[in-house]
Amino acid sequence: MNNRSERAMDFWRRVSMRALQGLLRLAVWRRYAGLGHIPRHGGVIIVANHVSKVDSLVLAGFVGAAGRWPRFLAKAPLFDVPLLGRFLLTMRQIPVNRGAADAGDALVVAAEAVRAGDVVVFYPEGGTPKPWESTPPKGKTGAARLRLSTGAPVVPVASWGPQHILDPATGRFRLRLRTRVTVLAGPPLRISQEDDVRAIIEEIMRALRHLAREAEEGKSLRT
Repeated sequence: MNNRSERAMDFWRRVSMRALQGLLRLAVWRRYAGLGHIPRHGGVIIVANHVSKVDSLVLAGFVGAAGRWPRFLAKAPLFDVPLLGRFLLTMRQIPVNRGAADAGDALVVAAEAVRAGDVVVFYPEGGTPKPWESTPPKGKTGAARLRLSTGAPVVPVASWGPQHILDPATGRFRLRLRTRVTVLAGPPLRISQEDDVRAIIEEIMRALRHLAREAEEGKSLRT
């Protein structure tokens, strides 16, 4: 990519983030804590809980407020939607073919992004909550494998409130202006077993469950 293309992409990313921040200010009452836990420079792996299909917008705004640009792993079919797919590619989001033979290609792209100094976002839960699920999910291992391959810091982030806008169980959309939304980031995880993928993801899931309880209860973290 030449310098002119990079400048154009940076311009559109700034415009998109400003538009998103304006939308969030209008639509929700935001409570952010822990922004300082997201490093201002260098590759970062963010792991987040997934309470609703709209929490990606809230999380993107949170990462933007920390001065970083988030790159999400998104379902590949979204990139086939006219205009939306082009926008996602322009914004440097990463398509993933879940369950396909080439699903691992997304992790290769994610590793390249982290090594280049980008922020890559994972939802280790793999999806939004299902009404019939009575136990917490074990967690998908993508973020743990990325940690093993890059050594980048892993920052847990939990949100609470987006599910009141778009209910994951019913799919019902209820946008009430100034809906309360809380987003908390914890400090980068201290991984105790660096060579064990399953142990790493278990540490990640424990941290996310703890943060999610704090977000739900309205507790604050030091920023």
